[in-house]
Amino acid sequence: MPPATSVFSSIPVMVDEPPPLLREDVGSIAVLTLNRPQARNTLSEEMLAVLRRELAGIAASVHVRALVIAGNGPAFSAGHDLKQVTARRSDADGGRGYLGRLMESCSGVMLAMLRLPQPIIAAVEGPATAAGCQLVATCDLAVASTGASFCTPGVNIGLFCSTPMVALSRNVARKHAMEMLLTGDSITAEEAYRIGLINHVVPAGTAREQALALAHRITEKSAAVVKLGKQTFYKQIEMGVADAYRHANEVMVQNMMMQDATEGIAAFIEKRPPRWDNR
Repeated sequence: MPPATSVFSSIPVMVDEPPPLLREDVGSIAVLTLNRPQARNTLSEEMLAVLRRELAGIAASVHVRALVIAGNGPAFSAGHDLKQVTARRSDADGGRGYLGRLMESCSGVMLAMLRLPQPIIAAVEGPATAAGCQLVATCDLAVASTGASFCTPGVNIGLFCSTPMVALSRNVARKHAMEMLLTGDSITAEEAYRIGLINHVVPAGTAREQALALAHRITEKSAAVVKLGKQTFYKQIEMGVADAYRHANEVMVQNMMMQDATEGIAAFIEKRPPRWDNR
């Protein structure tokens, strides 16, 4: 782990209100912490806006090599702010326009996460519900404590979790995804690990620490190769097998021609640590 030479910053919002999102840099790892514990870190309009803005800044950074997303308080995220949604029912269109913009905003954040050059690791303590579960499923990796839980409970209130379904169904087998979506039942971290929603189950209170340790292992690799690998993973997974192989063949040739591949192979043969160019 890198030394704890962290620099805290917060993303500015309305005066006299605590920022909905906190930013901390631990060496080359950025940590974004959802900071609305009193509202169970719901993905409100404001939260989505600052998440989108911060992701754009991280994507453009040459210094950030990995991202960890965590949550303050007893919940990781309870999904959309239903009080905020209900308040717009009085709009002239019954809230349809607002809901459309909200769903577009949320989907935009999820797509920005998939397109982010750096790998993203969720550090989950407490419940991750509905769009909060979607957020975990959208991260490239996830570490959850024994106190974490996951559910897509919209069906219980007459609101099928259609948008969380997109990320969930791309992470776990169909029947596991359908059971979560159709029953709305909560599953434990151990069950989430069994079905492939998360990578590791860790003791309560250690998810952030363990996510940082995992991120640090990744930052020891070539930044250019990690970026290429993440891009290729998400592109090929939506293709048919033959097209996926064709694309992967092209990427392998491209990768083999990179300086870091030349250096990595030489270091392996010479039995020494590689010296990455990282550009």
